[in-house]
Amino acid sequence: MDNKQQVSDENLSNRAVLIALRISFVAFLFLLSYLILKPFLLMVVWGIIIAVGVFPIFSRLSKILGNKDKLSSIILTLTALALIITPTVLMLDSTVVSVKNIAEQYESGTLVIPPPSDKIAQLPVIGKPISKIWKLASKNLKEAIKTLEPQIKKYYPKVIHAVSGLGGTILLSILSIIIAGVLLLQAKSSEQTTHKVFRFLVGKNEKEFTKLTILTIRSVVQGVLGIAVIQSIAAGGLFVIFNIPVAGLWALLVLILAIIQLPPMLIMLPIAIYGFSIMSTTYAVIFLVLSIVISAADTFLKPIFLGRGVDVPMLVILLGAIGGMVVFGILGLFIGSVVLAITYKIFLALININ
Repeated sequence: MDNKQQVSDENLSNRAVLIALRISFVAFLFLLSYLILKPFLLMVVWGIIIAVGVFPIFSRLSKILGNKDKLSSIILTLTALALIITPTVLMLDSTVVSVKNIAEQYESGTLVIPPPSDKIAQLPVIGKPISKIWKLASKNLKEAIKTLEPQIKKYYPKVIHAVSGLGGTILLSILSIIIAGVLLLQAKSSEQTTHKVFRFLVGKNEKEFTKLTILTIRSVVQGVLGIAVIQSIAAGGLFVIFNIPVAGLWALLVLILAIIQLPPMLIMLPIAIYGFSIMSTTYAVIFLVLSIVISAADTFLKPIFLGRGVDVPMLVILLGAIGGMVVFGILGLFIGSVVLAITYKIFLALININ
């Protein structure tokens, strides 16, 4: 009896060791795969998000073209690339030209900075210090730069890092759009794979979770990210038309504010106030009115874009966008908000399962 018990214990021990070795081997393979694929994860995730977000458009276009999925995917991919490359080139060109002109005027001593309006000093908290520095710069620019030298030295490396990060983000976005175009051609197999994953994770409710994930992605992409991109492009175009210096940078800041659900007017109002110092009253008023329209555009666009989506609290979007930007950079603004929204909706669905 003791011998049988001893043999049984040895078999159990050997089986436990074998299971542990197998699990360790699989975990090791997953770890290696993660390290190998880590450089591509962001663009793949962003590509999946884009593909899910634009699939309804892809499906309609394919039907219009006679069920030609390849042609529909190519058209959408090229259109998306044009929408991201064209504004980027125009804004970068405007920014480079503005910086170059300012540098040349500064070196030649012909750079003239108009004095600030009295309204700037009346702004709460920041009005007086901004007005003081601005007045000094309008009288003696070199002295103003010397006064701000500690802050310039402190933040200059961060600005350079942010600009280089923006270039990487644009490249990743281009690659993600191409990946999205490929994924659109494999929509059915991708949906089946998603069903299998959710069946493994949550059991028989995999169809509901797949639908919830798709609707959440589309809701955030169309109702938050899409509107933010529209506002950013409109603001960038406005800055370029009115010859606002460093237009690309301001448009990027508008995009960031719009994604984290803050009014773009926080950026556009100071620029509009500055516009009254460099433009005629008529043009300055037009710029201000258009700025207000662009900033308030989300109020009438959201009901249109979110009408068929899934309601996600704005706090979730805010935390996802900020956390994503901290972890992944500018691209994390998009990915973070979508991923956290999906996590939030799936968590609610899990705790409501009977």
